[in-house]
Amino acid sequence: MNKPVFLRIKGLIATGLALSLLAAVSVLGVAQETVQPPVAEKIKKELTLNGQTRVDDYYWLNERANPKVMDYLKAENAYAEAMTKHTGALQEKLYNEMVGRVKQTDMSVPFFENSYWYYTRFESGKDYPVYCRKAKTLQAEEEVLLDGNKMAAGQSFFNIGGYAVSPDNTLLAYSVDTVSRRQYKIYFKNLESGKLYSEEITMTGGSIVWANDNKTIFYPAIDESLRFYKIFRHVLGTPAKNDKEIFHESDDTFSVYVGHSRSKKYILITSNSTLTSEYRYLDANQPQGEFTVFQPRTRGLEYQVDHLGDRFYILTNDQARNFRLMEAEPGRTDRANWREVIPHRDAVLLSGFDLFKNYLVLAERKNGLSQIRLIPWGEKEGYYLEFPDKAYMARPTPTPELDTELLRYSYTSMTTPMTVYEFNMKTREQKMLKQQEVLGGFRPENYATERLYAPAYDGTLIPISMVYRKGSRDKGECRLLLYGYGSYGASMDPGFNASSLSLLDRGFAYAIAHIRGGDEMGRYWYEDGKLLKKMNTFTDFISCGEYLVRHHYTAPDKLFAQGGSAGGLLMGAVVNLRPDLFKGVIAAVPFVDVVTTMLDPSIPLTTGEYDEWGNPNDPVYYEYMMTYSPYDNVRPKQYPALLVTTGLHDSQVQYFEPAKWVARLRATKTDKNLLILKTNMEAGHGGASGRFRRLRETAFQYAFILDLVGYKE
Repeated sequence: MNKPVFLRIKGLIATGLALSLLAAVSVLGVAQETVQPPVAEKIKKELTLNGQTRVDDYYWLNERANPKVMDYLKAENAYAEAMTKHTGALQEKLYNEMVGRVKQTDMSVPFFENSYWYYTRFESGKDYPVYCRKAKTLQAEEEVLLDGNKMAAGQSFFNIGGYAVSPDNTLLAYSVDTVSRRQYKIYFKNLESGKLYSEEITMTGGSIVWANDNKTIFYPAIDESLRFYKIFRHVLGTPAKNDKEIFHESDDTFSVYVGHSRSKKYILITSNSTLTSEYRYLDANQPQGEFTVFQPRTRGLEYQVDHLGDRFYILTNDQARNFRLMEAEPGRTDRANWREVIPHRDAVLLSGFDLFKNYLVLAERKNGLSQIRLIPWGEKEGYYLEFPDKAYMARPTPTPELDTELLRYSYTSMTTPMTVYEFNMKTREQKMLKQQEVLGGFRPENYATERLYAPAYDGTLIPISMVYRKGSRDKGECRLLLYGYGSYGASMDPGFNASSLSLLDRGFAYAIAHIRGGDEMGRYWYEDGKLLKKMNTFTDFISCGEYLVRHHYTAPDKLFAQGGSAGGLLMGAVVNLRPDLFKGVIAAVPFVDVVTTMLDPSIPLTTGEYDEWGNPNDPVYYEYMMTYSPYDNVRPKQYPALLVTTGLHDSQVQYFEPAKWVARLRATKTDKNLLILKTNMEAGHGGASGRFRRLRETAFQYAFILDLVGYKE
């Protein structure tokens, strides 16, 4: 471990970085308490807007090409290594526990599509999936489409973005990212000969759609800000530079995507912003034809389109806050010709639908929990599937066959590993196809779950899902990790997490705060946690923590918080508002410099998120953002211990946001609690690639928490 650190020291000396940075990395052999953290240089930069001037002393950390920036990140990593070196044995034990629960040789449930069974499998000791198929029956010889382990050889990061097989089953198009910047290259493979085609397509979004001529694909291109901004058509065997631009989304608040309809009859182009949608469709048999606008965009009108039989089906918020389902015929797709199929309901969010020849399957959400509703065509109400747990997650899984009575759905709870069922929609019989195997002696009956409701400051009841090992609460307050997100209308459903068993078995409880900003309780739940109501997200989380303390589930010296990305924003806001409520906080890839980021349209995601956070060029939104932006609200006060993580290649939250935040916290906070910035120099937003390498990062985080409570094996 000393050699990499020595090399880092050499690099720092060579660049002449401030000696205070060296202090963090030059004393690994000295007691932990003598190690000094890096001190980032202050270079004053004034940012003036809306008649106000902000001073950003760490703006220079935005300069990726500046050697001093890399030196600073490396110094922080060395400091993190020094301050956590004593937990190395615990990290290794946690990691081995987590790996020991994984069934290393495993396979997904096969699904049948276009004469082939498709599945994914993992091999013992290997990180990446192998994508396979078998012709007609599962007893046929296996054909390997892509072997992620061989493809990832020599790469520090590797991810297969997507793949698509041509309608005649002979060609494979697939995309790969080796940087972790969501910049996918598309490649082609002849499945009959196994040979790769010479052409490659760069700077794509990774998704691929075949036309029915077996030689034409459509794909999204990304611009320098990584926005999906154009759809191109490529003909196999021709240079990518000759690809035809089909659609250019010129509004930089929108992103554009391409896909197939359920019937495979149409290719669909989707333009989406936070609040507005627009679709275009083209007969998949006519790839050289022109796309037709489905319904012209109207601000505030959201809709999703699919097709089956002789009509389109439209999920929309048109006069329906919680969405309703409509239908229309090809050629008559404007909103005036939509007819209602499933009406709007105030208490039920209609979140999705799946079309079968004889059935309509609806994904709904009621009382904060997911529901699956099945309606035979011709009937009005249908029926719901029933689930055993108080808190759970259930959703239909892709079933490519249209003419089938069999629906597949996944089910999980905080004590139930992910399970795939096959349900006969006609006979109402079901069977389990596969349940995630959890090795290492896991027994679900050893754990208990609860569903609680914490009153927010305005009286709104906020659901909390919690799991703990039975007996851990017998002596009163226990150690507890509270997780939250609360943005983009994303629901944090209570599912099984095998890694968390390493905390539960050491006396921790784990809880999820279903705060506003998600859509757990319906569309209004999302709307009440965004834009000029964003503060609700943060105070809801605080209310959940206060509730758990007040009812003796935990205590402030035993309570920890965790969130990532927009959930990292949550962590940053919460520690500014109520730093005394938590013993420690994990902020992963945190979006903490809200105002500066939302003023920079060159940063990925910025322009497309004005309707989520607001545009700070507008004084109203500027003032409101300034009340909660974590970086702008760091004050001289005592903060809890903080572990902050980022990825150098992060395309969603740039590395410099957490780096600047940590630098300002170091210079401002009045406590001596541990503050760590750990940068993965080879990865992006999702952290390390590979199923085992990711567990190293989880083990590090858990060791950080356990060390703070003085845990000893």
